[in-house]
Amino acid sequence: MEELLNRLPFNKFLTAEEKEILQRSAFVHHYDKGAFIHSSERECLGMLFVISGEIRTYLLSEEGREITLFRLYSDDLCVLSASCVISQISFDTQMTAPKDTDVLIIPADVIAMLKEKNIYVNCFLYELATERFSDVMWAMQQILFKRLDQRLATFLIEESERTGSEMILMTHEQIAQHIGSAREAVARMLKQFANDGLVELKRGTINICDTDGIKNLQ
Repeated sequence: MEELLNRLPFNKFLTAEEKEILQRSAFVHHYDKGAFIHSSERECLGMLFVISGEIRTYLLSEEGREITLFRLYSDDLCVLSASCVISQISFDTQMTAPKDTDVLIIPADVIAMLKEKNIYVNCFLYELATERFSDVMWAMQQILFKRLDQRLATFLIEESERTGSEMILMTHEQIAQHIGSAREAVARMLKQFANDGLVELKRGTINICDTDGIKNLQ
């Protein structure tokens, strides 16, 4: 636990007493692939620190449409799951684990106490919230102002760069959720990309054949 807490960016600014409280209260939780992690409608969870795996944060409409706001990976932190601590967080989000994920959870009451007593933690939380809101605005900008082929091209390139592979291991449904579109529309656009020689399609897999060609679509 001490090793995990040392990975927190604000840990070095905590007092000995605050570090002791944090070590007693923080805990690690494992989420299986597909598990539901958090909803704004549920009890305030606290701050999340991703040890391994992935967390997908998204909006869910009344019709069941999902729009991915951002994804978190190893060593990423999230405060949207602690909306009771930062009152400015007022919109409803959902969080799931697309793969087996281990998370360090700092309970909401502990984060609230640190925010109140430690100016460094206070500033860090608002800076982190601002960073996540920037991610949200970028996602909204993509959906509102970019064509589907541009959004799809951007997603494929970013996923390829993130994983270091030209093979994208995702279904059409998963990609549609990430870029805020319908599965059928994504399937049609991927088929067009394949006809243009940009990608090769296999079941659950998309292989990028022409990186420069896809980048030209962005």
